[in-house]
Amino acid sequence: MKIVIRPLHIMSLGGYIVETEFPYRNVIVVNPTEEPIKLEVPVFNEGWLEEQRKLGLELTPLTDEDNYLSQFRKAKAKLERLKEEKGVIVD
Repeated sequence: MKIVIRPLHIMSLGGYIVETEFPYRNVIVVNPTEEPIKLEVPVFNEGWLEEQRKLGLELTPLTDEDNYLSQFRKAKAKLERLKEEKGVIVD
């Protein structure tokens, strides 16, 4: 199955991680490009991370020790700065 992340958007893939051996509990995905990008889901292995990075996505994998909200806010702030640099109206 594939899902699309819109240009200059952020999303969380916690619900799409189905493999119990996958070392991360969640992955924050940012599309910093001005094109929509298709993601292959669900996430089964660590190789998936590198495949998505090759598409131009910025990924923040989270372990049980990581603070989800803090990491999401950091990624969101970085995306908002990028939008301002590109002249995209920040909503």
